[in-house]
Amino acid sequence: MSETVSEQGIQARVARLAALRESIAEAIVGQDVVVEQLLIGLLAGGHCLLEGVPGLGKTLLVRSLGQALHLQFRRIQFTPDLMPSDILGTEILEEDHGTGKRYFKFQKGPVFTNLLLADELNRTPPKTQAALLEAMQEHTISYAGTTYPLPEPFFVLATQNPLEQAGTYPLPEAQLDRFLLHIRVEYPDEAEERSILARTTGSAAGKVAEVMDADEVIALQKLVREVHVSEDLLTWINRLVRASRPQDSAITEVREWVRWGAGPRAGQSLVLASKARALIHGRLAATREDVRALASPVLRHRLLLSFAAEAERRSTDDVIDVLLRTVAFPA
Repeated sequence: MSETVSEQGIQARVARLAALRESIAEAIVGQDVVVEQLLIGLLAGGHCLLEGVPGLGKTLLVRSLGQALHLQFRRIQFTPDLMPSDILGTEILEEDHGTGKRYFKFQKGPVFTNLLLADELNRTPPKTQAALLEAMQEHTISYAGTTYPLPEPFFVLATQNPLEQAGTYPLPEAQLDRFLLHIRVEYPDEAEERSILARTTGSAAGKVAEVMDADEVIALQKLVREVHVSEDLLTWINRLVRASRPQDSAITEVREWVRWGAGPRAGQSLVLASKARALIHGRLAATREDVRALASPVLRHRLLLSFAAEAERRSTDDVIDVLLRTVAFPA
């Protein structure tokens, strides 16, 4: 652990995470696992892809997260006619009234924010989808030979509807790999749904209290990197990822169900996400439980299934379950 951070300071920052979750709960009913995974993505410095049917509060969740963190929030509704310049920005011609000279000035687009909600990302063509690639990976935008840094922290939350396929453009594997987590947003249970009805149809609305600012988020992101991962746990994560590749795997189901397995970025993501989860739970060392809890959201969008798996109606989660059961932890 870094000597520049005292134990008391670490405990204070971890306590702020609990306050953050409580603040978000003022506006969001239930969805505890989804909220936790969003915070894991934020603290690990990654991006999240949320998948769920309309009406489950995905936009409200992201907006509430931005309010609780006092971060700048912007939303882009992706449509088939959206152009890359609608996201990144464009140059406009301006005139200096003093000299009369004209010059081009770069007008920044909505991507220049802390928290970006890319709503229905798969409804726009690949050309526009690709406009986010550099922003997500490098936290910069290149335009007309100039590189512009994005504000920090920079966090992309993209959504897609799992039901409607007409008029959609599936995200390419290269872009899917840029997302740290693929989060599935499920229907609320009966008690949660009743609470939602009561909250959203009255005059009173839940107010999200501001808990921390951008500087505190950046400090927590640095602290995540200091969380300990044992050599045995690192070896197990490496084995899990490598076992997902049919050409290297000794697991029959993987060879039959998987066309392409997870790449090295999956292992990096699983380590960082496990560190972030450990910190959220008040621990300074990651455990097997952290890995098990995050294996599906980290790996499910990084596996490409075979035709045999589709014929048997197998999902990537089925493959991940087999990996967790079969790949032994180092003795």
